[in-house]
Amino acid sequence: MFGIRFIKVAPTDFVIQFRRGERVREGAGLAFLYFAPTTSLVLIPIGSIEVPFIFEEVTADFQQVTVQGQITYRVADPQRLAQSMNFALTPNGRDYASEDARKLPQRLVNQVQVLTRVALQALPLRQALGRSDALVAALHQGLQGAEVVAALGVEVLGLSILAIRPTPETARALEAEAREQVLRQADEAIYARRNAAVEQERSIKENELNTEIAVENKKRQIKEAQMEAEKSVAQKRRELREAEMATQIALEEQKKDLIALSTVNARQEAETRAYGVATVMQALSQTDPRILEVLTQARMEPNQLVALAFKELAEGAQRIGQLNITPDLLRELMAGNPAD
Repeated sequence: MFGIRFIKVAPTDFVIQFRRGERVREGAGLAFLYFAPTTSLVLIPIGSIEVPFIFEEVTADFQQVTVQGQITYRVADPQRLAQSMNFALTPNGRDYASEDARKLPQRLVNQVQVLTRVALQALPLRQALGRSDALVAALHQGLQGAEVVAALGVEVLGLSILAIRPTPETARALEAEAREQVLRQADEAIYARRNAAVEQERSIKENELNTEIAVENKKRQIKEAQMEAEKSVAQKRRELREAEMATQIALEEQKKDLIALSTVNARQEAETRAYGVATVMQALSQTDPRILEVLTQARMEPNQLVALAFKELAEGAQRIGQLNITPDLLRELMAGNPAD
């Protein structure tokens, strides 16, 4: 009514009141009456604002990528921003009189795009796809040092890269290459596993072979020890046989000596007996045979004497006409000594 209006701003908005070109009032969260025909109001949001962005750039190897992210900022110096851009309200106190309020986020996005282009032109596609963290750090540092951002009085609170995507054809090619690499790694893993199995099998075979060799060596050592023992036993037996043969030879030599001595003794004994017999025979040869016969008969038994008598009778049988021998005499002769 009569051009007097009332305005109440939020705590996250900074308002500046100008009257006839002079700054009358400024601050955040103010509420006041003003005369619209002579008053100009500047309303600047000072709360944090999130601005998404998406744009296409080219990497160092001339591959097109799409960068998607978000920037968070706030107006740290409203007076400087009010001097750089037009944030004045229309007389109704609700709408902006220009498009500068909508251009501020785009200016920041443009600055982000410029910095992103510079960063991506120094990176090949693979590094650009895998180094989003390094890209975010470089962009954030570049925004904080940018003169445009400082001239606008804006403070960048945060920057995030949500995605960096190549073109569909490049993505398929990368997927195919990655898939081939994964398959190659799988083949290498299979080969490594098989190779490990072969190595283990070879190790097992080598262990078995070493065990067999060790067993054979042990058997050979045992056999050699047995042969040595047998040789030792055979040597001892040979030595015993040689000792026995030497003993037998010595005994044979002794026996031979004994036989020779016995022969000499027997010869001497025989010679002695022969000498005795010769002496007796020489003595008997000079004795009358009848005397010898009488001496012989003197030592005979009665039966022998009877037999000798019969012998003499038989020798003179041509001179005996008739000889009668009674049965009683024969019975007595056969029974024993007649004198008994």
